[in-house]
Amino acid sequence: MGVALLSALSACAAEGPAPPPDAASVPATLSGEAGSLQSVVEAALDDAARRSGVARKDITVVRAESVTWPDSSLGCPQPGLAYAQALVPGYRVELRAGSQQLDYHAALRGPPTLCPAGRASEPLPSGAVK
Repeated sequence: MGVALLSALSACAAEGPAPPPDAASVPATLSGEAGSLQSVVEAALDDAARRSGVARKDITVVRAESVTWPDSSLGCPQPGLAYAQALVPGYRVELRAGSQQLDYHAALRGPPTLCPAGRASEPLPSGAVK
């Protein structure tokens, strides 16, 4: 992983565990999924509320899914950095906070990171990895 990504992940990890989300903010499709996807959604909701100033209960989960990233940039490469070319299982969470669209990417372990608009790349298509 790039040094900048590791620094960002370390900074986010120091914030501690996120409180549970409001039930209305998480799609029903997530309620049956235990474990990491739910915790990534919760952390993304907390971060989106802090960044946007929109109340957490008013943030909508547009999409939350397990994905495979094509490299260690987790679908959010920073210009000028090189990344390990390896299949990286993880998550993508897209939120809407007011008029803002927020795109979070994560590996299986570690917190989600906000990927700035225009820098996000798509994960591998489902079924492409067996």
